[in-house]
Amino acid sequence: MPNRRDFLRALIAAPAGASLLFSQTPAPAPIKATKLSDRLAVLMGDGGNVAVVISDDGLMMVDGGLAERSADLLQAASTQVDSHPFRMVFNTHWHLDHVGCNETLGKSGAKIIAHVNSKKWLSQKVTMEALNRVIEPLKPEGLPTQTFTKGGKLTFGKESIEYGVVPPAHTDGDAYLFFPGPNVLHTGDLLFNGTYPFIDYSTGGWIGGMASACDTLLKVGDAQTRIIPGHGPMGTKTDLQASRDMLTAVHDRFETMRKQGKTAQDVAAAAPTKDFDDRFSKGAKPDQFLQIAYTGLLRHYVPSAVAAQQ
Repeated sequence: MPNRRDFLRALIAAPAGASLLFSQTPAPAPIKATKLSDRLAVLMGDGGNVAVVISDDGLMMVDGGLAERSADLLQAASTQVDSHPFRMVFNTHWHLDHVGCNETLGKSGAKIIAHVNSKKWLSQKVTMEALNRVIEPLKPEGLPTQTFTKGGKLTFGKESIEYGVVPPAHTDGDAYLFFPGPNVLHTGDLLFNGTYPFIDYSTGGWIGGMASACDTLLKVGDAQTRIIPGHGPMGTKTDLQASRDMLTAVHDRFETMRKQGKTAQDVAAAAPTKDFDDRFSKGAKPDQFLQIAYTGLLRHYVPSAVAAQQ
C-alpha cells in the first residue's frame, strides 16, 4: 500500500521524535520473542512491541506491528512462540505500527478489539499534522469488529485479562492490558520506555494526558509488575515512574510558558528538558519532542493556537 510505505519512509527519514511511532530502521531489525510465562510472550523488533497470549487452540495478539512486516511477525510468532492460528487481536490504539496485522488476521476471521475512537481513526483518512502526512484508512477486514469505551475483563484460553482506558493521552483512544497471572502490564504507547514519546495531537493526544495516564498505570499491579511498553525494552514500575516524573515536570514548565504566550519555537529554544535529556533523548531530539508536545498542549486548550503557529 503506497501511502503506508511513504509514511514509513517519512518517519525513518524524519529527525523528529515522531519517528518513534515506528521503532524501525532502513535495515529491519530481527523480530525476537521472549517468553514471559507459559501462556504469554512478547515480540520485539517490528514497530510497536507485540504481546502474544497462548491457548490450546489459538493465539491472541496485542498490537500488530507494521503492515510491511506482518508476514515476518506472523512467521516469528509461529516459529518462536506457538504455531496455532491467531483468533483475536487487541489494538491498544490506532497507529500504523500497532495495527499492521489487522487486515491479514481480520481476513482470516480473527476478532479485532479496540477502543471506539481507534476504530473511528482507522476507518477514515487522518492528517497527522506533526508529520504533515495523510494516513489512509484500513480495508474493512482490518477494522475492529468489537469496540469499547471503558475498561473491562476478558478471558482468552486460561488467561484472565483486565483492560483499561484513559482520557486522551497519546491519542484519544488509548487502552492498556494487565495480565494478573504473570503480573505483566502492556501499556501500548502510554509508555515509551527510555525515550521521549511521540504525542499525536491530531487525534487528541497531549502531554498532560500522558502524565496522568502514567499515574493510572502506576496503580496497576504492584512493584514487581513487568511492563511491556509500546516502544523500548521491557520495563519496571521504576521506569514508568521516571517517565511520569519527566512528563509531569515538562508539562508544568509548558504551562508557565503557555501563560507567558510562548510559541513552540520559543519553547524549543529555551531547552526546558535539558535536565532530562541524558536519559530520554536517545530516540528523539529534544527540540523536536518539545515542539510537538508543546503544540499538543496548545491544541488541548486553544485549538486555533496550533494553526496560528504553523
